[in-house]
Amino acid sequence: MSASDDNQDAGDAAFLALLIEAESGDKAAFNRVIEVVYPELKRLAHFQLAKERSNHTLSTTAIVHEAYERLSSQDGPWTDRAHFMRTAAQIMRHLLVDYARRRNADKRGAGAQLLTLEDDRIATPSDQMAVLLLEDALLEIAEIDPRMEQVVECRVFAGLSVAETAEALDMTVRTVERDWQRARGYINRALGG
Repeated sequence: MSASDDNQDAGDAAFLALLIEAESGDKAAFNRVIEVVYPELKRLAHFQLAKERSNHTLSTTAIVHEAYERLSSQDGPWTDRAHFMRTAAQIMRHLLVDYARRRNADKRGAGAQLLTLEDDRIATPSDQMAVLLLEDALLEIAEIDPRMEQVVECRVFAGLSVAETAEALDMTVRTVERDWQRARGYINRALGG
């Protein structure tokens, strides 16, 4: 084991200790967790907004702030950093879906556009309807195979690679590849692609 592996293990252990303190209600520990992962949260929010229309009224900072509020009201338990970040990505996804639902409450179905998967990323039209269509498809996938939904969340909403997804979900790369392929096929069929 190298010195960098030892440092990584020590950092993981320290982060896990912070998570445990935060779960017990220690607000200062939770704020420290957020401080440690803030750059990653900003990257997640930026990644999610990059798929939205260019004049979106939500900002990266607003999404991170709202995710912070929602995360701070959860009791956990979070098993590790990857689990915490998956939870944050899921919360950000729901924030955008809720926002889209509010914006389109009176226009459901009007101007719906086809949503397709290309090059391991979602190619979305720049409107709120695409978020809603994807959310509906993901809800159906969750009923079929919750693990496949987790793979989609990691790949699409957290922007993780196949290898990063495998690590975050404690799965083999081959299993992630299989689930990702199934999910892409299902989403394309469900959305008429």
